[in-house]
Amino acid sequence: MTVATQKKKPYFGLTGGWLTFWVTVACATDMSLFGYDQGVFSGVVITEDFLVVHDLVGPTKTKTLSTVTAIYDIGCFIGAIVAFTMGESLGRKSSIMVGTTIMAVGTILQASSYSLAQMFVGRIVLGIGNGINTATAPIWQTETSQLKWRGKLVVLEMMMNIAGFCLVNWINYGFSFVGGPIAWRFPLAFQFVFLFVLWSTTPWLPESPRWLLAHGREEEAIEVLSCLEAKPVDDPFIITQCREINFSVRYERENSMRWRDLFKKKANDTKTLRRLVLGAGSQFMQQFGGINIMSYYLPTVLINSVGLSDELSRLLSACNAVSYLVFSGIAVLLVERVGRRGLMMISTFGQFICFLVISILLRYSEASAQGEKYASASVAFFFLYYGAFGIGMLGIPWLYPTEINSLPMRTKGAAVATAMDWITNFVVVEITPIGIQNLGWKFWLVWTATNALFLPILYCFYPETANRSLEDMDAYYRSNPPLIVTTDPDAVSRKRPQKYIEHETLVIEKTAAGLDYPSDGVENHVERLDEATGKN
Repeated sequence: MTVATQKKKPYFGLTGGWLTFWVTVACATDMSLFGYDQGVFSGVVITEDFLVVHDLVGPTKTKTLSTVTAIYDIGCFIGAIVAFTMGESLGRKSSIMVGTTIMAVGTILQASSYSLAQMFVGRIVLGIGNGINTATAPIWQTETSQLKWRGKLVVLEMMMNIAGFCLVNWINYGFSFVGGPIAWRFPLAFQFVFLFVLWSTTPWLPESPRWLLAHGREEEAIEVLSCLEAKPVDDPFIITQCREINFSVRYERENSMRWRDLFKKKANDTKTLRRLVLGAGSQFMQQFGGINIMSYYLPTVLINSVGLSDELSRLLSACNAVSYLVFSGIAVLLVERVGRRGLMMISTFGQFICFLVISILLRYSEASAQGEKYASASVAFFFLYYGAFGIGMLGIPWLYPTEINSLPMRTKGAAVATAMDWITNFVVVEITPIGIQNLGWKFWLVWTATNALFLPILYCFYPETANRSLEDMDAYYRSNPPLIVTTDPDAVSRKRPQKYIEHETLVIEKTAAGLDYPSDGVENHVERLDEATGKN
């Protein structure tokens, strides 16, 4: 066979781990840009030239300043809704390319801004692009990753989110010594570095095989699965995976319901509404755990609540970002060992303790003659808060909606969760400067209470998704599980339940023997799954 007649290898001949690596590069770049965006305005809003150019100088401008900061989150919310309505038809890759191009327009508008109106528009446009990307990238990573790597890689993306946040804090600190327009225009324009990486990697990488199968493109899906697993297209494992995904798609479609019917009970219901609420709830808890008080306003908080200087506040914010990055790296090591439930509960408990101590110390800083010492001591707990958040609530709320929702609902479920993240993000960012100004130390009690409330919710209602295939979660919800998950040991186990392992082994053996075990109709498949997993 001549070279001309040989079939060209897709993805530059990359397979297995190397192909997954490049998908991770694209997704991690996307999330690094997200982290950069979250941190960049914390330095911009305390830059003298920015405030003068946009007529934001003075205490009477506090509300306008908080709105121009928070309006970005409204753009992100709109972007998540766009992903919700159009993402499933566009596909994972095309959605990211659209979002990246929109972000480029928003970056240009912000970096070249000479008026408040232009900055408002730039913030919204940038947010729309970021909302599309952040609703899509975790799904793309989840659906192209092997089970053993899935959780680690999505949490690694969130570690890279903090790498972006860390980078921009040091850029903000360094450019604060330069002054003038470059002190805020350059950090905003630097976003193009991330955008160029996304434009140069995403187009040639594989589409999600699950999305391809859901849209009837089976031949492409088998080729992608083969490349991702580094196995031949006729390998029993590849055939079994393809059939299991097809079965989940078919089962969901045969038992699907309209949005207005979500609240009605239905035979064979796969708990669509419950899964949707759990995914969106994790993002709600992330935001009302208090993180974006810190991400958007830490220098402002250290100046107004603690009484530090502008320069020291910037320096501490940059140093804090480094420790934040370290703790987010620890989460990569723990996400499979401790599980999603465990990390969310540990993280939330740590946040509760930090806010409780911060509230007490800032209370005494206002009432005591030694107030400066109490305020300075609180800085340590701002640092520890980032550590507590970084090991759990940073990454899991982005991973969990992609795992808990079924394939036909995954794009919608992740988009709803992302929209929840951004609308609650907007609320937190909008009220923070006003809350600090009007409530003082009592403002921190609000976040102490929210974190205390979230602990029993996580314990009682959130099933474990670690070490399960995406199809395992579909099988779990087809079994009509109870609302309170603690009554089922398999629902909270960090290890993959034995019944799913036995079922997968049985199906692979049948496929290798040439028997068409998984493809003879939904009812027979469910009955055989029940038989294999020990249900009567």
